Amino acid sequence: MDKQDYLDKISASSKPVAAAKKGFWHSTLFKVIAGAVAGLIVIIVIGSVISGSRPNIRNQASTLKLHLDGTMEMISTYQSDVKSSKLRSSSASLYSVLSNANDVLTNFLVEKYNFKTNSVDKKMLEDAETSKEDLNTELFSAKINGILDRIYAHKMAYEISIIAAEEATIIRGTNDETLKNSLTTSYDSLNNLYSQFNDFSETK
Repeated sequence: MDKQDYLDKISASSKPVAAAKKGFWHSTLFKVIAGAVAGLIVIIVIGSVISGSRPNIRNQASTLKLHLDGTMEMISTYQSDVKSSKLRSSSASLYSVLSNANDVLTNFLVEKYNFKTNSVDKKMLEDAETSKEDLNTELFSAKINGILDRIYAHKMAYEISIIAAEEATIIRGTNDETLKNSLTTSYDSLNNLYSQFNDFSETK
């Protein structure tokens, strides 16, 4: 090997090795895109959790209205057959409280959501109808067996507890002050009426 070849060999070996060309998966652009996508996913997930935790006031108000409709119908059907004048008086008061709450709910649903009963979710309607028919069956059976007063008082106390719980849920979740104030008044009245039905005794 002559001198020139030796010098060329040394020169070639001392040159820095060219950095391997980075592919797309290791590029800055990919990292930026991946970060943006990850951030978007986090935002979507958080948004879903937040929206999912908010009560659906429309559905809750619709469910309560249907419940009130059914309970009021049963009161109208059986109140005149109740023997106790005290229980009939409590029943009349209950009907008045439910009717007032129902009027407020109806106005709220119509104004906010253009509510129509036939546009309510089918399952919701079926559940409300089933509950009403179950109540009707028990009260009718009690009537023909001569124990309507006792069963009526018991069932109305139960209905009051469920309706009050539904009202409380809406009160906590709604931003509509008119609805909140009206249901709060109804809730307080129902609490007072509950004891009248729950403590009813035919011997008193």
